[in-house]
Amino acid sequence: MTAREKEILDLIKQNPQISQQELAERLGITRSSAAVHITNLMKKGYILGKGYLLKAQDYAAVIGGANMDIHGFPKDVLLPKDSNPGNIKTSPGGVGRNIAENLSKLGVAVKLLTALGEDIHGKQLLEECIHSGIDMDHCYFSKDLPTSTYLCILDHKGDMSAAIADMEIQERISIEYIREKAHIIDHASLIILDTNLPEDTLTYLLQHFQNSTFFLDPVSTAKAEKVRDRIGLFHTIKPNRLEAEVLSGISIHSEADLKTAANYFFSQGVKRVFITLGEEGVYYGDSSKQDFLRCPKVSSANATGAGDAFAAALAYCHLQQMSLEDTARFAAAAALVALSHKNTIHPLMSIDTIQNKQRELNL
Repeated sequence: MTAREKEILDLIKQNPQISQQELAERLGITRSSAAVHITNLMKKGYILGKGYLLKAQDYAAVIGGANMDIHGFPKDVLLPKDSNPGNIKTSPGGVGRNIAENLSKLGVAVKLLTALGEDIHGKQLLEECIHSGIDMDHCYFSKDLPTSTYLCILDHKGDMSAAIADMEIQERISIEYIREKAHIIDHASLIILDTNLPEDTLTYLLQHFQNSTFFLDPVSTAKAEKVRDRIGLFHTIKPNRLEAEVLSGISIHSEADLKTAANYFFSQGVKRVFITLGEEGVYYGDSSKQDFLRCPKVSSANATGAGDAFAAALAYCHLQQMSLEDTARFAAAAALVALSHKNTIHPLMSIDTIQNKQRELNL
């Protein structure tokens, strides 16, 4: 759903009898444009017929971090402990927020539960997310803590060399806050968690919403520790090699080790496992099948958004009831699309773009 379509739906919810002319005047567009948007909403199933009868909308909920990303790109080989000529870009980021934007670009209605400061970065993040079609109505806003900031230095290949994350505000995503948003969580088609959340909040979510379908992005090895003892409560997990080692307690040096780690996750109750291996590809499986998808080598403009695109694609494929193999291939292609642009979120991320990438690389 586009940002404009969301605006139209919101106005219709407020007044189901509103005319197309009134919609056009409220939004500052022509009546013919309003009619086109309404036709698109009907095609997508959000409006069921005349009189603007609205379908109860399915949605994914993402609970996790949102921050302002500051990326430094050197013009040549990065020299440590020195000033490097290059370019600096500022853009919305945060694992949870990035996954939410990618999901929205794939046409999934998504609600983001995160914490923002009442500062310039928080205002910018809020506006950017709403413009991207993300429902931000349920965020927590803090008057005393700044919006999270992520400072990243990339090397000449586009890989992260070093980073600092100031994310204290995410501690405000508390159990009390989650209780207030229980109705949002209960009615979500699936819930994606990142481990930027406080450990007690993660535990509460997994223990008190056991009828929900949880997906996990572990974020990092240190933060993955928060859910190691409750890993079996997730439907789908997307660790990289190091995170999989932390979560399973198994050292991974070979494909046989990958299989052992995956089998451990299945024994704990996980339904689907995707262990991402960077340029090598992804090891994936469920309780009945496991396989290794080797990805073609591609140049990277910025590697920081690939995992978020992969995670969003996993959720999209689950909602579309795609097979295990098709899911792995679609998610890998989404990550490769993300790699090809300097922005953390590829501005042209879409189902068509991913499918074109699959055809281009024979994925």
